[in-house]
Amino acid sequence: MTYISSITRRAFVAILVTTACLVGVSAFAAEDGPTRVACVGDSITFGAGIKDREHNSYPAQLQAKLGDKWSVKNFGVNGATLLKHGDKPYWQQKAYKDALAFQPNIVVIKLGTNDSKPQNWKFKDEYVADYVELIESFRKLDSKPRVWVCYPVPAYPGRWGITDKVMKEEVMPRIDEVAKQTDAPIIDLYKALSDKKELFPDTVHPNAEGAGIMMEKIAETITAKADAKR
Repeated sequence: MTYISSITRRAFVAILVTTACLVGVSAFAAEDGPTRVACVGDSITFGAGIKDREHNSYPAQLQAKLGDKWSVKNFGVNGATLLKHGDKPYWQQKAYKDALAFQPNIVVIKLGTNDSKPQNWKFKDEYVADYVELIESFRKLDSKPRVWVCYPVPAYPGRWGITDKVMKEEVMPRIDEVAKQTDAPIIDLYKALSDKKELFPDTVHPNAEGAGIMMEKIAETITAKADAKR
C-alpha cells in the first residue's frame, strides 16, 4: 500500500508540474499561432540608413533568428517621439494603431532618441507619464502582452538636435522611473553599443551590424523569458 501511495503521489506532483508549465507557456505565447512581437520605435527601429532594411533592420534580423514560431513586425517610425507634445508623436502615427491591432504577445519599445532634441525635451516633465500611458495602452489589449522598454542606443555625439549627453543623463534616468512605476524590464541597448562608434555612420543610426547587436540583445532577453515560463 505504501509503495502504491508513493507512486500515486509522484504521479499527482508530475501532473501539477506539467499543468503549471503549460499555463506558463499559454500566458506568454500566442494561442492561435506564432508568438507575436511588436517592435515599437523610431528611425533606429525602422532601420533608417541601413541598406536593404527590409532584411537588415533589427526587427527583420530578429525574425530571421527566431524562426517561424515567432512573428516579428517592425512598427518603427522615422522621427517619432515618445512625448505627446513632441514634434512627431508616436501616438499620432498609423504604426501605433497598427501595433495595437497586431495584438502582440510581446512589445519592445525603443523611444527617446528624438525626444532628446531641444524642441521636444522642453516637455521632459511629461516624459514619464506619457511613457507609462503608452505601456498601459498595450497592456490593456486582449493579448495581454509582456512589455519591455529599451534604453536608447548611444549617439556619437549626435545630429539634428539629438544629443548623447541628454539621452544618457536625462532620458535614461526617466526610463528607470518608468520601469519602476510599471514593472517593465529594461533592455540596455546603450551599453550594448557603447564604444562602437564605427557602427554609426551618421553618428545617430547604427548600421546593419549595429542593428544585429541590438537584435542579439533583444533576442537574448525575450527568449530567456519565454524559456523561463516553459
